[in-house]
Amino acid sequence: MPVSPSARCNASLACLDGGSPNPKLDMSSTHQPTVRLETPGLARRMASFLYEGVLLFGIVVVVALFYAGLTDQRHALRGQTGLQVSLFIVLGVYFVGFWTRGGQTLAMKTWHIRVVGCDGSPVTWQRAMARYLAAWMWFLPALLSVERAQLRSAWPVFAALFAGALVYALLTRLHPDRQFLHDVLCGTRLVTWRPQRPAKSGG
Repeated sequence: MPVSPSARCNASLACLDGGSPNPKLDMSSTHQPTVRLETPGLARRMASFLYEGVLLFGIVVVVALFYAGLTDQRHALRGQTGLQVSLFIVLGVYFVGFWTRGGQTLAMKTWHIRVVGCDGSPVTWQRAMARYLAAWMWFLPALLSVERAQLRSAWPVFAALFAGALVYALLTRLHPDRQFLHDVLCGTRLVTWRPQRPAKSGG
């Protein structure tokens, strides 16, 4: 009998949480609603990705303004390392916080996507942290290429980041369940998540 990709993932990565493999979901659990391990389409995931970028732009601007005021930064090229570290920490708190409290950021809620463990269980903070770090694979190869080529103009940098993200997204075609590489490595997965409507009482 063939084993589903989610069951294989759960069995191979259960040791990360110190538990035993359990391909079956506990549908009666009071800590989580019923989860259907249905992978969202790539187009919907990319739409959520782009919407997330729009939301994060506002966060980045607020953090940058706060940092400039706090450090009395008068030149954009000064204090960049401190600003980058601050943004890295703030974004980590944003993602890890949302992923461990419901499994959805604001953009993911809009597009009915949720991040869960391989077996549909809620994401632990350890896996959420690992996922945040691993998710930088979206941009790291392109950023390294930009640095090596010493690109400084905005459009070449943007083109490199776009091309890198597109290639990374297309790598899902190599996975049997169409999951992103960082999810495969961290023992997590993206699923379609639509809130259940309360049943209408008869009368």
